[in-house]
Amino acid sequence: MAEKKTNGANLGFENQLWAAADKLRGHMDASEYKHVVLGLIFLKYISDAFQSKYAELEAMKETDYTDPEDRDEYAAANIFWVPQEARWKRLQNSAKQPTIGKVVDDAMVAIEKENPTLKGVLPKDYSRPSLDKYRLGELIDIIGKIGLGDDESRSKDVLGRVYEYFLGRFAAAEGKGGGEFYTPRCVVKLLVGMIEPYKGRVYDPCCGSGGMFVQSERFVEERGGRLGDIAIYGQES
Repeated sequence: MAEKKTNGANLGFENQLWAAADKLRGHMDASEYKHVVLGLIFLKYISDAFQSKYAELEAMKETDYTDPEDRDEYAAANIFWVPQEARWKRLQNSAKQPTIGKVVDDAMVAIEKENPTLKGVLPKDYSRPSLDKYRLGELIDIIGKIGLGDDESRSKDVLGRVYEYFLGRFAAAEGKGGGEFYTPRCVVKLLVGMIEPYKGRVYDPCCGSGGMFVQSERFVEERGGRLGDIAIYGQES
């Protein structure tokens, strides 16, 4: 996969990922399959972060007597605990099976059960008949090739950039209904540049996906400032 290093540039796989997601549409509109895709991306993110910590603990096991299956180690590092049945490797191995929808649902339920802060947050309807399981397996295969939660990917904010890309595409596919509008990144970047949020409070009364906050952080970082100098506040309908 070709990857551009420029901040904010495409990462190289977005179009391929979107094409796979778009195949899911069938009888679903964008507002439905948006949750299918973003739920999987988040699941891959927390699984990658968990696996990265797991590998670190595994390497230290002989000298520091650490246990990679000790959930307290993950809590101390502010990493979600991912039970064995919810780890990405299991999903990847089941991607070609007709039961993949139930496997994903079970993974989401298990993660919510083990992490109370995620209770009621994750989508859990991947086994519904209207969701093409072959296409779902294709999507899992593609997402499986993308690093999202390991240290290198987090330093590049791959997750944030993938979310930003998808929210823009989903907004275009959904249309402008109910008074809801997705503000393009270039417009948000211009607004932030005009506001110059070096310090103080940043308030967005229609925060949506939080693009104003993301761009405000980037503004501060690019100018050598401290993120602790700004505080963000937002609300939504």
